[in-house]
Amino acid sequence: MYLIVGLGNPGQQYAHTRHNVGFDVMEKLARKLNVTIGREKDYSTIGECFVGGQKVILCLPQTYMNLSGLAVRELMDYYRIPPENLCVIYDDIDLPQGFLRIRASGSAGTHNGMRSIVGETGLEDFPRIRVGVGQRALGWQLADWVLSRYQTPEEQEAADKAYDLAAEAVLEYIENGIQSAMTKYNTKKPKKEKPKKQEETPEADKPAETPDQTETRSEA
Repeated sequence: MYLIVGLGNPGQQYAHTRHNVGFDVMEKLARKLNVTIGREKDYSTIGECFVGGQKVILCLPQTYMNLSGLAVRELMDYYRIPPENLCVIYDDIDLPQGFLRIRASGSAGTHNGMRSIVGETGLEDFPRIRVGVGQRALGWQLADWVLSRYQTPEEQEAADKAYDLAAEAVLEYIENGIQSAMTKYNTKKPKKEKPKKQEETPEADKPAETPDQTETRSEA
């Protein structure tokens, strides 16, 4: 059995903000699985389905971000979910916008939702999918940045593509394991092109010297 958790804040005022990446990815995932996330369970809203013969619980914590661990701990205890079968999806301001970073384990970092989960469960060895929302723009406070929506159609398009890929990565993780998901869906940093060396012009292609050039050179 798997528990997939998308982190975000409940309420329309937070819908589709950068901090609600987890909720948006779960919406994409629920559509792919043709399941409704709508049943209240403890501190969460959940949906249940089967993927490849495995039961999967889709969870949207309703505790607000900094208490997400309460929702996760309750469900892990109730369903007896082992750490390796918990996957948490959340935003990351240190990743370029639209990038994915998938890991099998790791620290909570500075993310309040992840800090709450690690604090409540006492675990760090569980898979997580981070979706880049980009570093805050000049002149923005951090809280205002993560609670803002995308500023341009191009940003929104990049976000939607990343959400689709993150949802596909969840399915890959369930069916084939976290290593396979990492291999297929981690965004690779674009390689910097090395500046090309200027090729020397072949002698035959060099322009012939004009008389004026010759005269100037001899006078120098």
